[in-house]
Amino acid sequence: MSKKFYQSADVAVLGNGFTVELDGRPVRTPAGKPLVVPNNELARAQADEWQAQGENIDPNSMPVTGLVNTALDRTGTERPAMMRSVLRFAETDLLCYRAEAPQDLVDLQHGIWQPLLDWAGEIHGARLKVTSGILPIAQPAGAVGALEKALGIYDDLEFTAVSSLAAACGSLIIALALAHRHINALEAFEASEIDHDYQIRHWGLDPEIEARQRTLKSDISAAETILRALGT
Repeated sequence: MSKKFYQSADVAVLGNGFTVELDGRPVRTPAGKPLVVPNNELARAQADEWQAQGENIDPNSMPVTGLVNTALDRTGTERPAMMRSVLRFAETDLLCYRAEAPQDLVDLQHGIWQPLLDWAGEIHGARLKVTSGILPIAQPAGAVGALEKALGIYDDLEFTAVSSLAAACGSLIIALALAHRHINALEAFEASEIDHDYQIRHWGLDPEIEARQRTLKSDISAAETILRALGT
């Protein structure tokens, strides 16, 4: 963390887009690029993160800004590699690996996860296989290809947000469902945390799980903010 060096953060027009200014000076990305986004709403979300900083600047408390920086600095040039990385979540999607026992957890997973898999099959033509246990299964190439096609429609900012969601949730299906507004941020969080929530209900809250869930909620919320600001 570095010491806060400004008093106010606000939004300003820059070229054909919008940027964040700190005491009237435009912010740049870590790579030195102008921090320009397409609309005022997304710039405002970032400005609010900068304004909320205390005595020191904590990048971990600015998830929207972090995703925009990634999109501007990396996604444009590294998208093929990022695409391969995010498609791995399709090949090992959380929703496809079900518990064998106890039965109430089995039923809970099926009740929440299967409708999302069915949605992916209907909307994207991506019909993923389901298994019990943790041993990996090969997903149909056609299903993975359909998900790659679904990702291809997004611009760099949208793609970065969806990629972040997939990594946070361990599920590309949950990420796409949120991007399509089929589910909201809370529903995405709950779907991705079924196993941990079950553990908490039966054995109590673990500090590590609690910290992880705070980060997960923040990551999901930041990605949703970007997608909604862009009209996705």
